[in-house]
Amino acid sequence: MRTRERDKLHKDGLINFSMAFTAAGFLWSFLYFILGFPQSALIPGGYAVLSLLSLFFVFVTGKYLAFRFLQFLFILILPVLLQLSLGGFENSGAVIIWAILCPLGALSFAPIRQGLVWFGLFLVVLVLTGFAEFYLHLPVPKVERNMQILFFVINIVGAGTLTFFSLYYFISKNKQEHDRAENLLLNILPEPIAERLKRNPSTIADGYKLVSILFADIENFTVISQKVSPETLVHFLNDVFSHFDLLAEKYGMEKIKTIGDAYMAVSGIPIWNEDHAANAMKMAIEMQKFVKTLRDPSGNPLRMRIGIHSGPVVAGVIGKKKFAYDLWGDAVNTASRLESHGVPGRIQISETTYDLLEDTSQLEIRRLIDVKGKGEMRTYLSYE
Repeated sequence: MRTRERDKLHKDGLINFSMAFTAAGFLWSFLYFILGFPQSALIPGGYAVLSLLSLFFVFVTGKYLAFRFLQFLFILILPVLLQLSLGGFENSGAVIIWAILCPLGALSFAPIRQGLVWFGLFLVVLVLTGFAEFYLHLPVPKVERNMQILFFVINIVGAGTLTFFSLYYFISKNKQEHDRAENLLLNILPEPIAERLKRNPSTIADGYKLVSILFADIENFTVISQKVSPETLVHFLNDVFSHFDLLAEKYGMEKIKTIGDAYMAVSGIPIWNEDHAANAMKMAIEMQKFVKTLRDPSGNPLRMRIGIHSGPVVAGVIGKKKFAYDLWGDAVNTASRLESHGVPGRIQISETTYDLLEDTSQLEIRRLIDVKGKGEMRTYLSYE
């Protein structure tokens, strides 16, 4: 999770935590008052007022660190004062148990080292409170035995409930952020590659002896882009490429990247499939069918060139902060050349891919073309 998102999660969580504890303070104040302990009722009531003031302070000034310190301090001191006012551990039902929410809150909403510091202070306060009960002459109001048991039950249930729901809130928010990060990672990398990267963040590079690479490019895209607004253009490309993504998922293709108006996908990686050529061809046919139903943002019929070639590639992850799963090899360059030397509205495939297809009914007879950097190549075109 990024630092800014984590800080916002901590801030929102502590504010909600503090509001819940403030409400508990008012409730405790009312409870002590009706049970006949008006002096003790002033302590949680005073805390609730101070807590409200600190919430107002952070909303007005934005000084979150000062607010956080005050909240932890109030939560640590309040139960101590309340226990002393009632005459000790037994009379108060060990109300000091509420102070454990201070280090737990610090552990959830502050750096870990602060959680350790506040836990140390909690232990110190707990020990000092025990000494105070032994060696100081504390006022001991009369608390009936049944009232002591009631205090024990309320303190354990109240502190436990507030702890549980505070941690539940924090953990659920963390899980949401974790799931969102996982989904973003899977949008960038194939799932098997993402799992490998999480287990071992070292270099990932794999060689594949035979896969099928598909390149697609929109005809006259530069001219189109000069006639429409940037928003319209991006919206249009997003609609087209999002449909291609669905087709890639349908045919087990792996989308590699988009470059401007070009779309690149591969079949046969990261999990090899013997039908890689057929799947690439099926996807290309559906891509052309879809494109022929569209008009570009300027109102003209949309046309696209598609090239497919099968051959060996190297696939791997590059980058440390912004990952990219990419392909390298002569087969990639050849597939790109077949697209760029292709015919708008049709699919051009290499002889290697043609030999791997069982169904060639969608293809015309072979032809020879002069491909830059490759010389003469025998290729096949789909019917228009």
